Amino acid sequence: MSPFAWALFAIVALSLLGLPVGHAMIAGSLLYFWIRGLDMGIAAEQLLNGMYTSFLLLAIPLFILAAEFMNSGSIMDRLLRFCNALVGRFRGGMAQVNVVQSIVFASMSGSALADAAGSGKIMQTLMTKDGRYTPAFAAALTAASSVIGPIIPPSIPLVVFSLISDTSIGYLFLGGVIPGLLLGVVQMALIAATARRRNFPVEPPVPLREWPRITGEAFPALMMPVILLGCLYGGITTPTEAAAAAAAYALAVSAILYRSIGLRDVYASLMNSARVTISIGMLIAGALVFNYVITVENIPRTLAATLQAYRLSPVAFLIFANVVLLVLGCFLEGTTILLVIVPVLLPTAKALGIDPVHFGVVAVMNIMIGLITPPYGLLLFMMTKIAGVPLRDLVREVLPFLWAMIGALALITFIPELVLFLPRLMGYKG
Repeated sequence: MSPFAWALFAIVALSLLGLPVGHAMIAGSLLYFWIRGLDMGIAAEQLLNGMYTSFLLLAIPLFILAAEFMNSGSIMDRLLRFCNALVGRFRGGMAQVNVVQSIVFASMSGSALADAAGSGKIMQTLMTKDGRYTPAFAAALTAASSVIGPIIPPSIPLVVFSLISDTSIGYLFLGGVIPGLLLGVVQMALIAATARRRNFPVEPPVPLREWPRITGEAFPALMMPVILLGCLYGGITTPTEAAAAAAAYALAVSAILYRSIGLRDVYASLMNSARVTISIGMLIAGALVFNYVITVENIPRTLAATLQAYRLSPVAFLIFANVVLLVLGCFLEGTTILLVIVPVLLPTAKALGIDPVHFGVVAVMNIMIGLITPPYGLLLFMMTKIAGVPLRDLVREVLPFLWAMIGALALITFIPELVLFLPRLMGYKG
């Protein structure tokens, strides 16, 4: 076998044996260097250059910390009451609340797993109370609505894409707004269509006189995305500084205004953020070293030349990329795909004149849909633990949402303006 084949074999074998993917990629890359007779120090050089020279990478732990502060306080309860006042009165109202709270929380966390962990248990309890919804449907809806989180800004996957593609994070964030809202719309439309057929319950309407109080209680939390995006697009802060401002604001609202967290909660939030950050950091470190191997093997240029030989149009290439990313999403973790596979596709996309902001949002939506795609969707496994339902029942309930989301993906693939409208409105020239 070639050195590259040995490296791939080592990565797959070590991953199957239970070694974290980031560690497996570093080990496979070291094996490649050894077989090729290259300096082993290249691995450390690539890791240090990639991890310690990118100021943008600091945005990831800060967005995670902001989400932790939101989860540990009473912010989620206030947001749920606000969402219930908006859409709870319709048939299937609590299911609609699930989607709306994901849209609202998406503008604070940037992570699908944080959304599911933050609201999963609460929504599962509320939806299954008194047998109003089956546990499997409630879990499937929570998993599907959590996918919205990393598409509407702030978005950790879009931060990573910005890092690997050298694309403006501000324009990527703007590009994700309409696609993220589109996902919410198709999910709410599917719930509305299913509600009468399955006789979903109607929640008691919130009296109009209660709306000002409920809105007032939720207002500080609702202002977080306004402050975040205002600082970012107003040129006041860099993306990393905006992430720090978001974490500071989330802490201030939870600790000072709502008085719902103490020092022990702050310490727990810091520790949880550190654990998540370390796991993501190891994936990025492994990908940086392995991407050097891919560059040495000249795989991106070879793939670009091969695809150009088939004279693919930009639309045909996007269809090809969608299929590849959706299939890989059935088996691989999303961050791995973003760090290893997407950089291989990027040169061809650029050669075909595909806008990097459009391609980035399409790629991230593919990867997020992979989180609920059988057999290995990470959100599916998380919700089976949270809800205590069999995986087969959860998969059966999530399939209609999966097809609806693939339909939304097709729309943003074939209509680039759905992604590029807001960035161009803000001066993007791509």
